Amino acid sequence: MPETAAWIDQLRDAFGADVIVPIVRAGMNGEPVFYARENGRTVGTPPQTNGMHWNSDGIVSRRFCVGCNGECVGSATRCSAQQSPVANPATR
Repeated sequence: MPETAAWIDQLRDAFGADVIVPIVRAGMNGEPVFYARENGRTVGTPPQTNGMHWNSDGIVSRRFCVGCNGECVGSATRCSAQQSPVANPATR
């Protein structure tokens, strides 16, 4: 699961191992807080079947503001309304 491992590494770099490692471990120990699928392999505990879970569709096209703390995520506020966005390198 190389893409999943790389993503977890990025999360650890961004939020700290002290935050991310316990979440991944909890998912691997049966709590529905972390779950990943890649090329037919899975790790963690799947979300409840109520249909409410994070969907990564479109993640490549996301844009992030310089100095963003993420407080606008999930709101109707666009990056351009706050400051100049920096394009995700994957979309260039």
